[in-house]
Amino acid sequence: MDKIKIDSRDVVFGDTFIALKGSKTDGHNHIKEAINAGAIKIVCEHGDYDIETLIVPDTNIYLKNYLKDNFSHLFDELKIIGVTGTNGKTTTAYLISNILTNLGISNAYIGTIGFYINSKLVKHLNNTTPDILSLYKLLKEIKEKNIKYVVMEVSSHSLELDRLYGIKLASAIFTNLTEDHLDYHKNMDNYLNAKLKIIDHLDKDGSLIVNSDDPYSKYFNHNSRISVGFNKSTFEIINFNYLNDQTEIIFKHKNKEYKVKVNFKAKYNIYNYMEALASLNSLGIRINDIIDISNKISTPIGRMEIIKFNNNYIIIDYAHTPDAVLKIIKEVNECYHKNIITIIGCGGNREKEKRPIMGEIASKYSNHVIFTNDNPRDEDEISILNDITINLRKNNFEIIKDRKEAILKGIKLLDNNVLLILGKGHEEYQIIKGIKYPFSDREIVLDYIKNN
Repeated sequence: MDKIKIDSRDVVFGDTFIALKGSKTDGHNHIKEAINAGAIKIVCEHGDYDIETLIVPDTNIYLKNYLKDNFSHLFDELKIIGVTGTNGKTTTAYLISNILTNLGISNAYIGTIGFYINSKLVKHLNNTTPDILSLYKLLKEIKEKNIKYVVMEVSSHSLELDRLYGIKLASAIFTNLTEDHLDYHKNMDNYLNAKLKIIDHLDKDGSLIVNSDDPYSKYFNHNSRISVGFNKSTFEIINFNYLNDQTEIIFKHKNKEYKVKVNFKAKYNIYNYMEALASLNSLGIRINDIIDISNKISTPIGRMEIIKFNNNYIIIDYAHTPDAVLKIIKEVNECYHKNIITIIGCGGNREKEKRPIMGEIASKYSNHVIFTNDNPRDEDEISILNDITINLRKNNFEIIKDRKEAILKGIKLLDNNVLLILGKGHEEYQIIKGIKYPFSDREIVLDYIKNN
């Protein structure tokens, strides 16, 4: 497996290069580069080359079947947990990893914020769910380290593109479904059907964990279905209370009531925690053991990350969909009862229709809004900002194109209130005209606090 490459730039002497056709690139255009780099075998759909060549009808299908037939059995003993949904994938998956780490159980996490072993970053990844070859290589590495538990984020793109082909899940989690990625899926039916494919990957003894309060949960059915929610669920949330920087959760399971305190806030994080707990319990870990260490766990960087500054709170979050933006502003309002300043933008080359919706939500539920850049990519920055603000009826906003300048202005406006910095979360870059520039919301905030 290590000698197979699908990117010609990664080829070294002795490799086999498989020319894959993607939506944006075609590996066949880079076969000569692979040969020049030392490839000794080519797998392709057409062409005539001076080295060993295997012509197949479809290189993507060939790769999937080759990996499944030769390597998927290596992962039979792994307990792989897959988390899918529009929002909450990263936090839920990270919480599972964090719980296992605090229980002394070796584990790996694969997702948006990178590849982690025992809650420590090993390396960053290019996609939420890596391409199938990269994923198989990561699982092989995990297996060789004698790690038993793996938790991974499973995106709708990865399910549609069969990146989990041949991989069985011990547990699958559905968090929620709201409008997103429709530039790719075209409509909500397609988006839902992509998410539903995670059920096909459940092992014969696998468990399906669903947020039963989400309207789309009714489509996620399996004989092992376990529900989490406030209404008649397997894990029924009875109540919750915010206590300073903690949240107390009271829930019921099999007619027994439990109480737990966690070091984070927001109602959606209660769902994330409960889904994590239900999944691990379905794999044999006792509820009380999870509760005992729950005061030690934390949400990942850039996910409702709270930074105190004098008598103010600065919150950094990845919220970049209308639903996520609405939820976090409402939750912060409920948690802190302070004026809210929101900094937000929208990514370029993505769904334009959600821009005015996000602008209206930010303006309606915040006391003041600063609209700024958020990965404009190949689009004109001013055009994106105009799309966001076009329908705004409240005059409670300003536009500061430069994101660093916008963050610094937001901090300076603080006066016993809350600053929300939304959209980028953990990201450490800005993509402008095809170039990735180093950029971190978190670093800008921490540098300012350090020097003031």
